[in-house]
Amino acid sequence: MLKDIYKQIEKYDNIVIARHIGVDPDALASQLALRDSIRKTFPNKKVLAVGSSSVKFNYFPKLDKTEELENALLIVVDTPDKKRIDISNFGNFKYYVKMDHHPFIEKFADIEYIDDEASSASEIIYRFINSTDLILDEEVAKTLFLGIVSDTNRFLNSSTSNTFAVVTDMLERFNLNLPELYSNIFMRPLSEIRLQGYIAENMNVTENGLASIKITNDTMIKYGVDVGSAGNLVNNFNYIEEVIVWVTVSEDVKNNLIKLNIRSRGPIINHIAEKYNGGGHRFASGARVSSMAEADSLIEELDEVCKNYIEKLGDNGEN
Repeated sequence: MLKDIYKQIEKYDNIVIARHIGVDPDALASQLALRDSIRKTFPNKKVLAVGSSSVKFNYFPKLDKTEELENALLIVVDTPDKKRIDISNFGNFKYYVKMDHHPFIEKFADIEYIDDEASSASEIIYRFINSTDLILDEEVAKTLFLGIVSDTNRFLNSSTSNTFAVVTDMLERFNLNLPELYSNIFMRPLSEIRLQGYIAENMNVTENGLASIKITNDTMIKYGVDVGSAGNLVNNFNYIEEVIVWVTVSEDVKNNLIKLNIRSRGPIINHIAEKYNGGGHRFASGARVSSMAEADSLIEELDEVCKNYIEKLGDNGEN
């Protein structure tokens, strides 16, 4: 199937690469690395990477402005369902390709390559480039390394032997400055560290092991952070003994919605997120709702998931 995707890239002179709304480093890295590899391999092709970005990801190459291209190929990375693609003209393309590592939700492309055992979309794109005649150089490898490290949280989550084989290949072939790359991803301003302290002090933890925190717009203004920074702090609470699922609820006044970032250390959560205009992986998902009341309903469902998980462990005689 990867060779079939490469044939489509060879065929089309106009190519657009998109990914999901609410950009994260893996989505951005897989999108931009694929764009740059295609451009270097086929310099006469028009290749665009489109979608909204965030200033906090300014260590990545720049995205392109959206253009209407005739007879164009659309490649969508890191996105399992059509409603979450960050593009306004989805129906205007000649051919569609999906490359994703999320569990299958719906078919929307002519070719769909899904590997839900892969650590990240960046891992998939690295293997794809490596298995074809596309150019893989140091800059492309750096971008993909950032995506893999970010989506695995420094290889703590979702890493397999294939993930480490990809990273080993990168390190053997290219001169990657690891301290600099890690600094790009994990360096935090003091404002976020102070907000992290607020979250730790104020999170609610149920008897079933669900932790939740509501971060209002007033709180974000007080600490000098944006909604993206607030939501991303969910990854900093992975190892609390009394917590098995945790969720940050962030008020996005600009877009008039509530964003939820959900993580788990056992219970499967993505089916809950999918009910609330979201989705993701079994243990890492997100959702978007229109009110705090909806957010409360999602939190209640997550608490029930935690309760059932604990009861099942008890039935199996586990601690």
